Amino acid sequence: MSTVRTEAAQGSGALRLVESRTTGPASVDFTEYVAAMSVHCPYLAPSVQHGLTGWTVYEAAGGPSGVEAEVFRLGVEFAERVRGLAKRPRGSLVCENIAVFGADREVLAWPHWALKNLYAPVGVMFGKFPTGEQGSDHLGRQVPEPPVSFLVVRAAVPVRDPHFLSRTPNLAATVAASADDGRDVFAAQRLPRTWTEVKRWAQRRLPGR
Repeated sequence: MSTVRTEAAQGSGALRLVESRTTGPASVDFTEYVAAMSVHCPYLAPSVQHGLTGWTVYEAAGGPSGVEAEVFRLGVEFAERVRGLAKRPRGSLVCENIAVFGADREVLAWPHWALKNLYAPVGVMFGKFPTGEQGSDHLGRQVPEPPVSFLVVRAAVPVRDPHFLSRTPNLAATVAASADDGRDVFAAQRLPRTWTEVKRWAQRRLPGR
């Protein structure tokens, strides 16, 4: 287990690092939550068993726009890590989690949507789990509320994940056909890496637009 640290995250300083990547965070106990979520995700328990589920914990230390930008930046960083690890044995079980104390649904929403659209073609999936939100899975079963809001970054399972994307059929089709050809996802979209431009791009990709 890593040592708990407190320092500014690289970037705008809108997030403060509380705990570096670990499989068993000391700053927040996810044990019961992970056990409950294993009912909804058949890949989670084996991922944990093989030490492939990681947690990095932050604290919101800036305004909403700054936190959004930092969550997106971290999402890209971890997505690239997942892309590399997905090619190794048991790569389909790789799961990285970005937990943020003080983050609400709103500051996770746009980074989550942008990241999903950027990385779906290369087989990386994202999920958002904010505190205070009651939800259900694709079978209608209630999903437990997490102890801290977090963003999931994991390898996609093309034969299964489209079922979770029924509200966004174009995205579901992209995930179903996904394959990592090594592309630069920003260059493929002719997209600058600045959060302001990425957010505008993501807004244009909302269903119905």
